Amino acid sequence: MSENTQETLFEFPCQFPIKAMGKNSGELELIVIAIVGRHAPDTQRHKVVAKPSKDGNYLAVTVTIEASSKQQLDAIYQDLVDHPHVLMAL
Repeated sequence: MSENTQETLFEFPCQFPIKAMGKNSGELELIVIAIVGRHAPDTQRHKVVAKPSKDGNYLAVTVTIEASSKQQLDAIYQDLVDHPHVLMAL
């Protein structure tokens, strides 16, 4: 393995679901779509699923992208967890 290759179990490109959770503020879905879209501009709107929690206080937004590298995924996750509206990203 070369020094520039980071070990991963995925073969890129691949379909990869990214999930972000936060308070159901009405804007979380748009925030997640914008963040993911910066790193994966070809993401299609029909690949976004938003699901509220049982009591409706929280929202889970899943965006499935065509991931091209581990570095791309790392950048998406970092931007998501850095945003104050996002409580968790999986």
